[in-house]
Amino acid sequence: MYDVITIGSATRDVFLESPAFKAIRVRKLEHLGFPDGQAECFPLGSKIEVSEPTFTVGGGAANAAVTFARQGLKTASLFKIGKDDESGRAIIADLKKEKITSIPIFDRDAITSYSTILLSPSGERTILNHRGASEDVRIEEVPLNKLIARAGYIVPGAIPFPVIMAIVRKLKKGGALLAMDPSKHYLQMGPKRLKPLLDALDIIKMNREEAAYLTGVDFKDEVKIFKKLDELVHSIAIMTDGPKGMLLSDGKQIYHAGIFEEKEIVDRTGAGDAFGSGLVAALLRSVKIKNQKSKLRNGAKIMWRESDIREAIRLGTANATSVVEYVGAQPGILTSREFKTQKRWKNLKISVKAL
Repeated sequence: MYDVITIGSATRDVFLESPAFKAIRVRKLEHLGFPDGQAECFPLGSKIEVSEPTFTVGGGAANAAVTFARQGLKTASLFKIGKDDESGRAIIADLKKEKITSIPIFDRDAITSYSTILLSPSGERTILNHRGASEDVRIEEVPLNKLIARAGYIVPGAIPFPVIMAIVRKLKKGGALLAMDPSKHYLQMGPKRLKPLLDALDIIKMNREEAAYLTGVDFKDEVKIFKKLDELVHSIAIMTDGPKGMLLSDGKQIYHAGIFEEKEIVDRTGAGDAFGSGLVAALLRSVKIKNQKSKLRNGAKIMWRESDIREAIRLGTANATSVVEYVGAQPGILTSREFKTQKRWKNLKISVKAL
């Protein structure tokens, strides 16, 4: 049995860096299809020199799997890639180096998901993404008999809802703890359609805007948002808040933490995956899921200790901070030893208040 199986996408990423890539912020850009007035630009028609390309593996399932593996958990990852293409082989090879078992679904027609990331000197980036095979998953392709684990970590992208529900039911039947980082595609379905999925989750992670959208609550009213989320999800709701840090509710209390100071922000790609998977990895170590199968099947809440939640917040925050200091979503992911021994991760101010 695996400690955790991640479900989602695995991509081949190439990072291109150049001082010619400029991040600009001009309010007039809003009228040209840039809703926040920001754009990454370079001279049109010119030949631009870039540094040596950096090739990495990315995608929500792969990124989360690396965190779990480096934290000492027996990890597998389910994703769909092109059959016999170079990018797919590279993904499986890289994950194998991390001692991750790949559970690939192969597509004979589409290629493996691929991204080109343009990095500006300030660490801002634009991602050019071809989703390829990653989201065209059919129920009959999923090897459900291989999905046996203490926990599942789901980053669904646009994988069809019935497919995700089939995976969720299989994992839940085995007593697995389930965590999810829902995509915009899923949030747009609304809480009514998502109810059978939300009922099965033990942990959900979103940013503040996404949480407000799902609950229909003003994004400034965090207490009301969490009370609504507590009705939707059985255990823990997490809300990231950009440079302000994060908030977490266990249904009784709201925890708030800031961020660790970065040495240098090189690339923000994968920070969200690093935070969510780091937090869940710490929680998995703190609870004996095997002894709680019947409780999980009956939909009962897991009662987390405050000390366990604090440790989880610290690891998730440290992991995200470390990731943005490197190019790519995975090179900066912390090992268990690095988290425990590096002094910079020892102290994080976490405040707690009643929900």
